[in-house]
Amino acid sequence: MKPTAILLLHCPDKQGIITEVTKFITDNKGNIVYLDQYVDREDGIFFMRIEWELDGFIIPREKLEEYIQTLYASRYNMTFNLYFNDKRPRMAIFVSKMSHCLYDLLARYKAGEWDVDIPFIISNHEDLRYIAEQFDIPYYVWQIKKDHSNKAEVEKAEMELLKKENVNFIVLARYMQIISDDMIKSYPNHIINIHHSFLPAFIGAKPYHQAWQRGVKIIGATSHYVTSELDAGPIIEQDVVRITHKDNPESLVLKGRDLEKIVLSRAVTKHIERKILTYHNKTIIFS
Repeated sequence: MKPTAILLLHCPDKQGIITEVTKFITDNKGNIVYLDQYVDREDGIFFMRIEWELDGFIIPREKLEEYIQTLYASRYNMTFNLYFNDKRPRMAIFVSKMSHCLYDLLARYKAGEWDVDIPFIISNHEDLRYIAEQFDIPYYVWQIKKDHSNKAEVEKAEMELLKKENVNFIVLARYMQIISDDMIKSYPNHIINIHHSFLPAFIGAKPYHQAWQRGVKIIGATSHYVTSELDAGPIIEQDVVRITHKDNPESLVLKGRDLEKIVLSRAVTKHIERKILTYHNKTIIFS
C-alpha cells in the first residue's frame, strides 16, 4: 500500500475551493486517489475528504499542515485535519461485563480487517480478562466504588495510561460507566459508544424486556461519539431489525446484541478510515 495523505475539511461554501485544493496537490506532483464532497445548503457549509499518494509529492509531509494552514485555512475560514495512512491509529477499548462487542472488535482486529493498534483494554470488572488473554492484549482493571467516591482517582489513572500509550481514540464496548467531562474534552469526537436504540423510551434495566412488553415491531442499535450530554452525541451508525409477536425477551436480547456489535464495528471502521467529519452535533460520513 502506497503512503497517502488524507485531508478532511469544512468551511463556508465558496466557489473555487475544490479547484484550489486539487490544483495544489497536482501542481506538487500528488496523485489524487479519492475525493468526496458535500454542501450543506441549509447552513452554507462545504465538506470534503481528499486523499493523494505521497510518492513523488514535492512538499515534505512534516511541512504539509503548515502549507495548508497558510494557503487555504486562513483564506477560506477552513477547519481541517490531516492524516497519513501509514500512521496507524491506536485504539483503547473500555468494557464492563458483556462480551459480545469486545469479541467482535478483537476478531476483526486479529483478522486484519482494521489498520489499527490496540495497546490495551480497560475495565471496571475482572470478568472479561480471559478474552484479553486469548488475544494477548494487556487488560487493566480499576474498580469503581458504588458511591463513586474513587471515580476521579480511577479516571486520572486511566488518563495517564492513555497518554503513556499514545492512544488516539477510545471505544466503549458496552462499558457501563459514565465518562467524565474531563476525559471527553481530552478526546473530543474520539470516544465511540454503542447502545440500543430504545432510548429514551426504554431507559433503565432490561430494555429488551420492556420492548417485548410494549409489543414493538422494530429494535435497533446506535453508535455515536460521546459528549457531555448522555447518549446525545453525533450519530455515526444505526441499524434496525424487524421482530414479530413470535419473538420473546430472550430472542430480542440475542438480536439486539447482534445489532450492537455490527453497528459498533461499522462505526469503528469509518473512524479508522478517517471518513467521518463532525459539524455541530451531526456527522458527515463519506462513502
